[in-house]
Amino acid sequence: MQGAIVEQYKKHQEQLKIEYKRLGEELEALHNNASTAEERREGSPFGKREEEATETLELEKRLALENRVRKEMASVEHALSKIEKGTYGLCESCGEPINPERLEARPQSVLCLNCKASLAKNGKVAPRQR
Repeated sequence: MQGAIVEQYKKHQEQLKIEYKRLGEELEALHNNASTAEERREGSPFGKREEEATETLELEKRLALENRVRKEMASVEHALSKIEKGTYGLCESCGEPINPERLEARPQSVLCLNCKASLAKNGKVAPRQR
């Protein structure tokens, strides 16, 4: 049984590394697209204010996407560090094992379904019971 868990965590570790690389490429693509968009901007026929508003909106959207990607990268990094520390698969709130199906679907999960539901419902998780 223990060997199967170790193998499963190795599989998750590989998935997390692949996801981290993919997210890094997505972040790089966002930066490259921003540079390309600035180079090809032609100007608005309605004047400078509309052009500035469009630029601001595009910048806000790009920054929101970059922020989402960075947060996801941080969660993947955190899961990888938990694997190295030997705490992977344990809920950070209650300390109970996270359902293997949840980890299969989302390897970077740090909360069990009960604690995640509590967080969604109340905006916080119950303190860890020892």
